[in-house]
Amino acid sequence: MARLADQKKDFPQWYLDVIAAADLAENAEVRGCIIFKPYGYALWEAIQQELNRRIKALGVQNVYFPMFIPESMIAKEKDHVEGFAPECAVVTHGGGKELAEKLYIRPTSETVFYSAFAKWIQSYRDLPMKLNQWANVVRWEMRTRPFLRTLEFLWQEGHTAHATREDAEKMVNDALKMYIDFDHDFLALPVMQGKKPRHETFAGAEYTLSTEALARDGKAIQAGTSHYIGNTFATAYGVKFLDADGTQKPAFTTSWGLSTRIIGTMIVVHGDEKGLRVPPNVAPIQVVIVPIYKTDEERDAVMKAVHSLHTMLTDGNIRSHLDDRDEKSPGFKFNEWEVKGVPVRIEIGPKDLAKDQLTIARRDTGAKEAMTLKDCTAASVHTLLAEIQQNLLDQAKKHLEENTHWVETFDKLKEIINSDNGGMVWAPWDGTLETANKIKDEVKATIRLLGDTTEAKGKMDVCSGKPATEMALYAKAY
Repeated sequence: MARLADQKKDFPQWYLDVIAAADLAENAEVRGCIIFKPYGYALWEAIQQELNRRIKALGVQNVYFPMFIPESMIAKEKDHVEGFAPECAVVTHGGGKELAEKLYIRPTSETVFYSAFAKWIQSYRDLPMKLNQWANVVRWEMRTRPFLRTLEFLWQEGHTAHATREDAEKMVNDALKMYIDFDHDFLALPVMQGKKPRHETFAGAEYTLSTEALARDGKAIQAGTSHYIGNTFATAYGVKFLDADGTQKPAFTTSWGLSTRIIGTMIVVHGDEKGLRVPPNVAPIQVVIVPIYKTDEERDAVMKAVHSLHTMLTDGNIRSHLDDRDEKSPGFKFNEWEVKGVPVRIEIGPKDLAKDQLTIARRDTGAKEAMTLKDCTAASVHTLLAEIQQNLLDQAKKHLEENTHWVETFDKLKEIINSDNGGMVWAPWDGTLETANKIKDEVKATIRLLGDTTEAKGKMDVCSGKPATEMALYAKAY
């Protein structure tokens, strides 16, 4: 039976326990890297398939670039290389010899994409160019945690080039909206969205838009980002086009991405004291069927019924699994599937058959109820799954709303951030890095997003006491 740390007393250990007990991943031999096990990778496959559909709906095509980036190529954009230098892994030897030029293992792929754009784009007729790749990247993190922060992780990264700023900025916002809708509809994740402060902006970009979710322990977690690069990389890498008026112009570019961190986000937003709670839309297994019997005679009757039920669900496009392991007790199976977060469990035993019924257990609420075999149809199960999906979203929304606060004093900000519930806190900010760093040092909270500047008019920064220029959303974060 899975034993998990108390979620309220030791959330970090609970998180690690859940990953192990649900058999999602395990640590690899290299520090900070993980092995995705089948159930964990099935979550990523479902995410990838649905997000890929949405990416293509934006007119984006998939490509793949090499993971090695020559040092001379990555060094062309000064801010970019400086921003990523501490996190870069560099290959210095190959084939037993020192390389004439170092190769960077991609921390992100702007440099290689825009080097290719410079060759592929000549005319305004070539624009917009919208590309995406599903790939792995490496960032040499010092403090790692499975899914949330690892040396190597999987993601998609979109890179686009446009003829005008307006078209590029529309792409930035379209990508962000795609992430917001994907989080909401597919993963049952409500998120806050907005612009990052300048000191948190992606290296080389003019501005970064982000989505932020709130974990059950009151910490924020960045879910997806969309960057307006502008002409920065186009100028550095020679991405220019001949416009209709006959003049040469630099392209306007964007990049945006979502990674396997989103799996960790689902865990910390939806998980409870029993383990995972996986939204039905993304669940590798939506319904697990557990037969209950003691004698061979009971087994024959029960298995006939569950096989029929399993076939009906499968034919009805419901991802179902029949747990027919004889060596495991029903209690063991109940616990295992609860930890894995399967949305619906169906139990059938001799007593159920005698009444022409079965028992349905919901993972989101823990409620159990009897249902007649006749009423258990693909349509009724689809309805139940939709209810569970909506309920998980509603619960997460309630948690986000109840733990989002507005303050105008430093003492109140500290009180909320350091409370057991934590949460997100809107506060007036004077716009300086000095103040942001002081709050980070004293409270361990960072600015996650910026709000409407008009709301800050007439208010004073909670820390410096100087006139505020904008509202900032503070939180401790993963």
